[in-house]
Amino acid sequence: MDKVIDIEERIPTLKKKRRRRTNIKFAVIISLFVATLFLLLYFQSPYSNIQKISVHGADLAKEEYYLKKSGLEIGHSMWGFKTSNVEESLQDEWVKHVVVKRKLLTTVEIEIEEFRKVAYIFENNHFYPILENGVVYKKSEEFPPIDAPIFLHFHDEDLRKLVLKELAELDEEVLTLISQINLTSTETDPFAITLFMNDGYEVRAEITSLAEKLNYYPAIVAQIESTGEYEKGIIDIEVGSYYKPYSEEYKVLNIGTQTDSEKEEQDVENDESTS
Repeated sequence: MDKVIDIEERIPTLKKKRRRRTNIKFAVIISLFVATLFLLLYFQSPYSNIQKISVHGADLAKEEYYLKKSGLEIGHSMWGFKTSNVEESLQDEWVKHVVVKRKLLTTVEIEIEEFRKVAYIFENNHFYPILENGVVYKKSEEFPPIDAPIFLHFHDEDLRKLVLKELAELDEEVLTLISQINLTSTETDPFAITLFMNDGYEVRAEITSLAEKLNYYPAIVAQIESTGEYEKGIIDIEVGSYYKPYSEEYKVLNIGTQTDSEKEEQDVENDESTS
């Protein structure tokens, strides 16, 4: 037979549960009141305003440029703008990605990712950076440090963009070794280029396979120099991969043998004199 519990024995338990529920409700009401009071005081105080704006990643354009373009100023409300709107206003042809974040209640952080500089082109007596997306950056009036290859004879924009696409796929250590890139195309080989490297070598290559083959450049040079008795020369990676010392190239030139380009120039002169 089940035990019958007297109602008088249950009254203390019921009172305890009722008191606990009342305390929880009271704590919730107090918490909401305090939070509301805090928010009111916060929005009325200087701590709800922007006290610091930091810009990270600015290289091509200065930090001041991005600050002005963002429309944000010290003293403006931290909550008076949408981060997505500011990000949209900072988009530019040389800007790859933008992130705007509120930080520590009084700080706005702007993170800029610009397209990488992969080369320079000389125009109007000025060196302009060429970015990996093909844009020639001409906003800066300062003389830039030449920390990427220089393009010469690249008047065809389509070919230039093809080279930029290949350069963007190069390992960073290989890209920094390139000093200059000349377009040396011919009617039979429109994609031929010549690269002059900072370590003294000359590389002859094809635009269409540049990244694929040039990424092996450090290994090729290491193999050339592993003998201990070597000299600088020409590394040809157009079809296969072979090396020719400068002394042999110069020796060929010294005995009167013409290069293909010299032969073409001579043929043109002969045609003109004949006509």
